[in-house]
Amino acid sequence: MSTLSQRAPSSEFRLLATPLVLFLLVFLGFPAIVNLVYSVSEVSFESLRSPEITGFSNFAAVWNDSSFWQASWFSFRFGLLTAVLECALGLFLAIFLSPLIEKRSWLMAILMLPLMVAPALVGLMYRLVLHEFVGPVPYYLWTWFGASFSFLGPASAFWTLIVVETLQWTPFAFLLFYMAYQAIPREIVEASAMDGARYRHRLWYIELPLMAPTIVVALLIRFIDGFRVFDNVYVLTGSGPGGSTASLSIYIYEAFFKQGAIGKAVAASVILFVVSFAVLYGLNAIAASRKGAR
Repeated sequence: MSTLSQRAPSSEFRLLATPLVLFLLVFLGFPAIVNLVYSVSEVSFESLRSPEITGFSNFAAVWNDSSFWQASWFSFRFGLLTAVLECALGLFLAIFLSPLIEKRSWLMAILMLPLMVAPALVGLMYRLVLHEFVGPVPYYLWTWFGASFSFLGPASAFWTLIVVETLQWTPFAFLLFYMAYQAIPREIVEASAMDGARYRHRLWYIELPLMAPTIVVALLIRFIDGFRVFDNVYVLTGSGPGGSTASLSIYIYEAFFKQGAIGKAVAASVILFVVSFAVLYGLNAIAASRKGAR
């Protein structure tokens, strides 16, 4: 009887899977096929319905474009640095503010406020605040210290973007780590304390290892989000002087809308998708192999 109950009828399985399959085919499958056709075609806004297939010339144009590699390098550095900084600050806040938040839970709402603001609005806000001529921050730096600093200039724009992104998305990492920290069984921590383990030893050998899966997931999510950043960077600096702050998303946007090179933009998107899929597949394979080894 138990064996029969564990076997789901094939007709029932197909019935339950049909909505999901239809959703994937309509909203993901059809656009993916269209994009693949455009990526190997000479196409413009006038010829969207009748693209002329030309082979892999669009991929060659992207591959040989130095701006593409510059944007890739910017996106990689930006995603990596912001992910590390956000997770480090979020982990610090989650651990050391935990006793305070347990007593005053309303502080959580205040800490989550940056997440409620649209990234484009954050970029616009900081563009006004940090503007070299009309921004209040450069004005008071000059008034109080006699220092004139260009936050959005060629030499400092990258680090300004790092700070702005970190300030907005650190609460996301903090929320994940706080929930993971609260989920640690108190019995383990109390037992280690009774055995004479100091706080730093409990943190390093007990609490952080139990939070490790959440830390890895948060790093991966924030890296992906930082790698594909568009809105706040585009509002703050655009592609920057000489394309110095152009992310891959901005590169694709400008190729599509400003240059009208639809095939080239779609080809860059396909390359980005393939590389992202390969990286995620590799990480998943590594995680599965380690889980099997255990």
